Amino acid sequence: MTGRRVLRRGLWLAAALCAWLALSGCAHRLPPLPEREPSTHLIAGADSVLARAYVPPGGDAALSGVALLRDPTQALASRVLLARTAQRALDVQVYIWRPDASGLLLLHELRRAAQRGVRVRLLLDDNGSDGMDAWLQAAATQPGVEVRLFNPFAQRGFKALGYLTDFQRLNHRMHNKSFTADSLATIVGGRNIGDVYYGVDADLLFADLDLIALGPVARATAGHFDAFWNSRWSYPLGGLLSPVESTELAGLARLLDDPGRLPEVARLLAELQRSPGLGAPLGGEGPLQWAPAAVLSDTPAKLEPVPAGGAATGRMLEPLGRWLSSARRSLDLVSPYFVPGEEGVKHLVELARRGVAVRIITNSLAATDVMAVHAGYARHRRALLAAGIELHELKPDAVAQVRLPRLPWNVRLGASSAASLHGKTFLVDGERLFVGSFNLDPRSARLNTEMGLTVDSPVLTRALAEAIARDMTAATWRVSLSREGALQWLETRADGTQQVHEREPGAPLLRRLGARVLSWLPIDGLL
Repeated sequence: MTGRRVLRRGLWLAAALCAWLALSGCAHRLPPLPEREPSTHLIAGADSVLARAYVPPGGDAALSGVALLRDPTQALASRVLLARTAQRALDVQVYIWRPDASGLLLLHELRRAAQRGVRVRLLLDDNGSDGMDAWLQAAATQPGVEVRLFNPFAQRGFKALGYLTDFQRLNHRMHNKSFTADSLATIVGGRNIGDVYYGVDADLLFADLDLIALGPVARATAGHFDAFWNSRWSYPLGGLLSPVESTELAGLARLLDDPGRLPEVARLLAELQRSPGLGAPLGGEGPLQWAPAAVLSDTPAKLEPVPAGGAATGRMLEPLGRWLSSARRSLDLVSPYFVPGEEGVKHLVELARRGVAVRIITNSLAATDVMAVHAGYARHRRALLAAGIELHELKPDAVAQVRLPRLPWNVRLGASSAASLHGKTFLVDGERLFVGSFNLDPRSARLNTEMGLTVDSPVLTRALAEAIARDMTAATWRVSLSREGALQWLETRADGTQQVHEREPGAPLLRRLGARVLSWLPIDGLL
């Protein structure tokens, strides 16, 4: 058979496969959204544990109590602690929930809370629910636990089929992360639910940061949760998932109720019981800092089509942009997926020309888990550097370079062999900070829904800024321009000597070539 005939047959087979996939996708449609009673957040009484913990100085009810959650073990322990402390309600909103030790442990804690009479509402983006269908159904067999999937896929077996016929809808995701107890305390940040976020995975740690907050900002977070829970994008499990045999559901429910039957979960629970996190007040790092705090959040309206000639609504980009642009002295941007685009570069360069010291920390090509995102960022490095903006890229072996508890996004020594930056935090003038789910990329700006907290606390902001400055040298490569205008990566070794890399350090040839090819494609809007 000639090469041309082989090619022709291959094209026919590819076309037939695409047609079959498209027809398979068409065969699965979302069922009509069932009638749902509107549901709103519940607040525990003044005698509850969390209500008694809210003691702002001078009785100033406008202040929230806020603490950092940098250590991954402590971040998991804090979620467990809130689940155990809640007396009326738990509202949990997350992008990814994995059926591993951390994920099953937290499902156990949610069921355990419901058994005490706590109402549990779990809202999970369906793009991040792979492998969870049966576990979610088992969790929901407990009275008081209700689970909804946001913007769900009709095709359950192989979700990617849905993109062939419903790409416009499914390309929008709910990227929010919040864990709220009694509308009085909340955890907001970048961490999803899974071992790679809590230092449990042996191979990889997504280095991240959360805030735990008590008071009015927690109630505001609960209100934002209501908007998503009651939106037309949130589907109850019943009409979406295939029924699971009652004996199988009962077996999974027993496993969730008795984590001792799951060795990985039992080991993790024993480790947490020995950690200081479950014994610390609310699980935070140090005493609460009392400060003005606010929620910045997209609304579900962001996912609605924009009418011709109309304006987009429901977006947090505008208030966040104003908050960032208010910098007068310094702006630190920690964003794992940093794709500023031409407009973003323009704004950052303008800040630098106004005398603002701009510093950006993102993943290196060797550390990133999404090579296309790095390609979208890499094309802007020269323009940023030429304006005097500092660029630092995380080393993939940062785990071995920095010891606890110093690294601000806290890579945990001895838990994982590699690190990838995942935290999203911005610091303004050493006095105000933002922590949340928002990446500085087009996907966060236009496609996904996002959220985060702003806190006007010089104490918290300075602590984080000092930690970043202290560990920058060991954990990152600093990118600069040579005299000839070529990119170079500066590495300071432990003995104080400096090595200059003339190509992306730590990245093999094929990875560098792949990033170069991706940089030629017009895909920034999808990143």
